[in-house]
Amino acid sequence: MNPPPEPEPRETDDHWGDLTAEPRGVDYLEVEHGLRLVPHGVRDSGAALLCLHGGGFVSGSVFTHRKLYGHLAKAIGVPALIAHQRHTPEQPFPAQQEDALAAYTWLVGQGFDRLVLAGDSAGGGLAVTATLAARARDLPAPAALLLISPWVDMAVSGDSFDTNAERDGFFYRDVVLELAAMYLAGRDPRDPAVNPLHADLTGLPPTFIQVGADETLLDESRMLEKRAREFGVEVRRDVFEEQQHTFQMAAGRAPEADDAIRRFADWVRPRLEL
Repeated sequence: MNPPPEPEPRETDDHWGDLTAEPRGVDYLEVEHGLRLVPHGVRDSGAALLCLHGGGFVSGSVFTHRKLYGHLAKAIGVPALIAHQRHTPEQPFPAQQEDALAAYTWLVGQGFDRLVLAGDSAGGGLAVTATLAARARDLPAPAALLLISPWVDMAVSGDSFDTNAERDGFFYRDVVLELAAMYLAGRDPRDPAVNPLHADLTGLPPTFIQVGADETLLDESRMLEKRAREFGVEVRRDVFEEQQHTFQMAAGRAPEADDAIRRFADWVRPRLEL
């Protein structure tokens, strides 16, 4: 598959990465399907991390999220690739899923045999649907999923859009419905290809979900956990009190974010035989 062109930066991207401290000891290299991250001292173990960035599919880039995923790759002790993802409304579904699968296939072709998919917000939902799409194409299954405040319900049906409306500083139901409409471009929001809550999750790898207690997407993580368990998937879900959507973006600046990164690393390293 040919790599997608790098998306044009959005105005909202300008200072997004400023939230995150620069992780020391990580090198960055633009490659065919995104931005490669190589923490210093990482040995060639066959394990790697594929990162799918958030931004509601309308914004975000490998550069807005390079420091966040630099912290995560460094904590786990593996190289990583942040995939280029095309933006809506210019490129609706399935463009982003195709981008994720192209990056995944590229990593497999590079010889990595133990892959973890990580994603935040829209990228978290994409990590799940891309894994299901990889299964349908008989690609090797990832070893685990690391999901940060995943947006998985294109129908935007969770009660926390109401109960957390006054606590969430970022997302409201109307905003998320608009983002979903741009992504779906007329597709049914309950289509299993775009909504894991209505998909067959058989064979989904062990999954670790992190979510802030004050965010409107709180219920989505709960519903995803419930759905996954119904299909026998190993799931861990940590709810962080008084935290907002994707608070992990404050890695290196906030102890809560650093704790979350550490939990991911401690959980996934044994699954990668590290």
